[in-house]
Amino acid sequence: MSTLIVPPAPASPRDDAIQLYRAFKGFGCDTSAVINILAHRDATQRSYIQHEYRAMYSEDLLNRLSSELSGKLENAVLLWMHDPAGRDAVILRQTLVVDRNLEAATEVICSRLPSQLQYLKQIYHSKFGVYLEHDIERNTSGDHKKILLAYISCPRLEGPEVNREMAEKDAKVLYKAGEKKLGTDEKTFIQIFSERSAAQLNATSSYYHDMYGHSLKKAVKNETSGNFRYALLTIAQCAQNPAKYFAKVLHRAMKGLGTNDSALIRVVVTRTEIDMQYIKVEYLKKYKKTLNDAVHSETSGHYRAFLLALLGPNQ
Repeated sequence: MSTLIVPPAPASPRDDAIQLYRAFKGFGCDTSAVINILAHRDATQRSYIQHEYRAMYSEDLLNRLSSELSGKLENAVLLWMHDPAGRDAVILRQTLVVDRNLEAATEVICSRLPSQLQYLKQIYHSKFGVYLEHDIERNTSGDHKKILLAYISCPRLEGPEVNREMAEKDAKVLYKAGEKKLGTDEKTFIQIFSERSAAQLNATSSYYHDMYGHSLKKAVKNETSGNFRYALLTIAQCAQNPAKYFAKVLHRAMKGLGTNDSALIRVVVTRTEIDMQYIKVEYLKKYKKTLNDAVHSETSGHYRAFLLALLGPNQ
């Protein structure tokens, strides 16, 4: 469920383009006006505004935003302007190749649905002229590389159907491959985690719990490490409850001294049009504080105003 608040009768993309142009003109930029328009337009509307802006002013709106805004606000707004697949492509290119922030890249890949990943791969190639597989191949290593490559290439079902016998068998196989033996048979984990649908993996988790007295997640924590472990945990948690997973990522980004703004921006911007309502509910349940309040206390200025506009009402 999206938290995006779109006005009942939104302005035409042409009117929006004119308003933006006016906000940029003159001395200094009317940043509040820019935020008020862009934070309340969905992906289709944002794309139309970009077309209109280019047609009317022979200038790319993203370039203009980039020169008018700065810092964290600029990062957040520019990311927001893309459609979801284009945005994921931009984030992955940045995290895999430029920043080598492999945990962020892993989060994006391992939390997306199979249909999203198929489309993402096409967009990635058309944007950057290189295959996503190729960038994963070059910038990751070991079992982490293997799970990412398997995860983006295996066709998985998205429906709720579950094969009980397979789930029980998978639970036994994973136990044998992990906790039962000395060392871990990573190949088995990679195969099951990349080939099973979310519903199927969930069923396996509950069999695992019933048979061995603790969760599959705990087994993964005990048996694996590093980015490989993070990938498996992300897959398992998103199979079960993606909103709870993202509430945790957000909490981690804001707890302690300082804020991991790139994680905060990435999650708020990528989930606003998908499941932010649910993430807010999970956040409140787990941390006894609303997500809006947390973001409010960790950010300031126009950057804060933009994130809060995307999050919608404080509830």
